[in-house]
Amino acid sequence: MASSGEEVSNKQVILKGYVTGFPKEADMYVKTSPIKLKLPEDESSNNAVLVKNLYLSCDPYMRGRMANRPVDDPDFSPFTLDSPIDGHGVSEIVDSRHPGFKKGDLVWGRKMGWEEYSLIKEPEKLFRIHNTDVPLSYYTGILGMPGMTAYFGFYQVCSPKKGERVYISAASGAVGQLVGQFAKLMGCYVVGSAGSKEKVELLKSKFGFDDAFNYKEENDLVAALKRYFPEGIDIYFENVGGKMLDAVLLNMRFHGRIAACGMISQYNLQRPEGVQNLTTVVFKRIRLEGFIIFDYFDQYPKFLDFVLPYIREGKIVYVEDITEGLEHGPSALVGLFSGRNVGKQVVKVTNE
Repeated sequence: MASSGEEVSNKQVILKGYVTGFPKEADMYVKTSPIKLKLPEDESSNNAVLVKNLYLSCDPYMRGRMANRPVDDPDFSPFTLDSPIDGHGVSEIVDSRHPGFKKGDLVWGRKMGWEEYSLIKEPEKLFRIHNTDVPLSYYTGILGMPGMTAYFGFYQVCSPKKGERVYISAASGAVGQLVGQFAKLMGCYVVGSAGSKEKVELLKSKFGFDDAFNYKEENDLVAALKRYFPEGIDIYFENVGGKMLDAVLLNMRFHGRIAACGMISQYNLQRPEGVQNLTTVVFKRIRLEGFIIFDYFDQYPKFLDFVLPYIREGKIVYVEDITEGLEHGPSALVGLFSGRNVGKQVVKVTNE
């Protein structure tokens, strides 16, 4: 760690221009700027913190922020061109003018710049890390936003009951792998889909799913789901959208529940695909609910109390795909949209 007040170089991942279609590494570039490791003594830095970024999270929602689209929620506003992109991450406090944080504190949260050092003017959105007997990278995944998404999406949005039939798309990803394990803890029958033989095997052998299939090998998704759920689906944890959602709707049971967490198949399309089978929602009395995990952040302690014992006892496992070096961050982020990652995609910024 450089000494306090020293000026150092700050490597940054910059968005070159707004993106249409599939993002490319060339849509971003890496540059280095100088930064002082001490906050300026003026009003602009009141309550601010300066952090050294350790791990950065690659998340599908970031694709929407790479486009110049109007949004109602400021948390999903477009990235600023020619500035570092930002997202969730794990960091160490280098300097603080906020009473709730001190130098050396470990934190996780959103609005972490994709850079080695970040000035954060609203540290109220950060969570202090108290439990360090687990990998720090877990706070980008199982102990961070994806873990909370799986927990509240499954237990609160889906209202599961023992013995119900649960289907999860993109099941080997940061959220899906946890939803499946939570469902198994409840005594549910769980099937997931993924995009490779390796990922399908991971779902069955490591995460304990009852079954899994490679959606790329299925010519008829409706028939495939009927094969794995001959009596229908009670709960669908939606990560994909499009043709998958259409096929699921025809396989849902009466009074089924769908938690709409994400729709990654649609993010890079100029014109999103239509869903043809929505009348099923009416006739089968299906509840389809979208949710954003930021609405549940005030319940973070409740989530930690639930999940930490399971991690420590080895009853829940988590797979990460860690890319070393900020300069490889664009490749890691773009890889999400071709399914290149296996497990939670993380960028390790530093070895310190």
